[in-house]
Amino acid sequence: MKLALVLALFSAPAFASELPPDLAKAVADYDRAQVGNDVAVLARLVDDDYVLVNSNASVENKQQFLADFHLPGFKIEPYVLRERIQKVWSDGAVIGGLLDLRWTQDGRHHSRRLRVSYVWAKRDGRWMATYGQVTRVP
Repeated sequence: MKLALVLALFSAPAFASELPPDLAKAVADYDRAQVGNDVAVLARLVDDDYVLVNSNASVENKQQFLADFHLPGFKIEPYVLRERIQKVWSDGAVIGGLLDLRWTQDGRHHSRRLRVSYVWAKRDGRWMATYGQVTRVP
């Protein structure tokens, strides 16, 4: 499985007060879209020049990332981002942490502990995910 599927699902209510409201909403919408395989919402929230570095060191662009959500039987389970790291500027943010990812694909259940980080940029008044990196925790 490509770990592009692993763009973090952030638990927005747990830290929404620490983020600007519009960024907290974008992150929460992104969460719901991943869990719900809502490619249209993900396409709106992921910038056209998006880059994802997977835990196997492969690199995906926006189209490759979105295609992963069309894989047969693919479903990410909701999870909580722990050990959060957040840095926010007026037009950018880095959000990351530790998570235990669980998903189903092709009828098989998978799980993996990961460190994740995502760069969000405010472009034309909207927050967009522009970069993600996923690292497997041994």
